[in-house]
Amino acid sequence: MSGVAGNGAYDITEAASGPGEVAGEAAGERSGAPAGALGVAELALKPALEAVLMVVDEPATEEHLARVLQRPRRAVALALRELSDDYARQGRGFDLRLVAGGWRFYSRAAYADAVESFVLDGQQARLTQAALETLAVVAYRQPVSRSRVSAVRGVNCDGVMRTLLQRGLVEEAGTEPETGAILYRTTNYFLERMGLRGLDELPELAPFLPEAEAVEGDSPEGIPSFDVDDSGDSQTDH
Repeated sequence: MSGVAGNGAYDITEAASGPGEVAGEAAGERSGAPAGALGVAELALKPALEAVLMVVDEPATEEHLARVLQRPRRAVALALRELSDDYARQGRGFDLRLVAGGWRFYSRAAYADAVESFVLDGQQARLTQAALETLAVVAYRQPVSRSRVSAVRGVNCDGVMRTLLQRGLVEEAGTEPETGAILYRTTNYFLERMGLRGLDELPELAPFLPEAEAVEGDSPEGIPSFDVDDSGDSQTDH
């Protein structure tokens, strides 16, 4: 971004020193619109999309982008897909993907090792094995209670579930009618981090998980809670 500014594209002092400053201010005053807002619809669509998507902190929907850029949704959708195809054809290090109902830039999978090396340099950002296992059970069994997750894994998962909640990967999804236990499901942030459009794109792993009822026992909430952190699990009583 600094290279663009260095070329003068966003140099406010240069822009304000020209004769067009007064005319621009007058046009803004007549319309009541903020300075610079009048030209949004006239901007080249693809570069405008790239600029907006560079600053989003979550996937942007086609409707939102069309409204912001004052363009028809169909034109925006077509431009986004063309950009994505262009990046793939050029072998760029980043990718534009439709994930969790919106569009966002991602690093390309082929360069995952480089990104991982940078992100994890001097720090540990990964979830623990216990957290990953718990998250997998929630993903495939949702909505599911903590006791059912514990039953599937064979260990208590209260502390790990708190970690997943704090990180925004799971959320509450009502209560179980029979027991009143709180149910949990994965979030849109989970889809975003996994690079999935929806839960239907999860790998076919569910058949390999045992049915919770087969290992849980008579009482769905019969597994005691322990105050543990996400560094490990406490064994449940049998």
